[in-house]
Amino acid sequence: MSDITRVLARSTGTDYIVELGNPAGHHWRADEPAALGGGDTAPDPMQLVLSALGACTAITLRMYAKRKGWPLQQVDVELALNPAGKPASGNDIVRHLTVTGDLDAGQRERLVQIANACPVHKLLAGDIRIDTALAEN
Repeated sequence: MSDITRVLARSTGTDYIVELGNPAGHHWRADEPAALGGGDTAPDPMQLVLSALGACTAITLRMYAKRKGWPLQQVDVELALNPAGKPASGNDIVRHLTVTGDLDAGQRERLVQIANACPVHKLLAGDIRIDTALAEN
């Protein structure tokens, strides 16, 4: 497995709709809400970021519980970006977890700790550098 994660984003002939894909052949899209001139046909880019965190959290918790043999039946992750309004600096993501299964208090607390260690959480909470260059045609 490669340590490199790649995604291609390509604009379309329709304002604000972007086709997304990866080397494995998966395809999805992004759009903007109608209030911003988009067609509201797909999640907006911020929702895609939140969905990555939600998916990573749910997957990480399921993997951990399975390894431990814990009776975790379901994980629901609800995420909100700046629910109290845009702060003076930075951004706030609020993540609420609902875990279903016959878990004791210690197991539930450990799952919260594991959620904070999921790879996308670490990516978003860490130092990110973005190197942008114009490609040759």
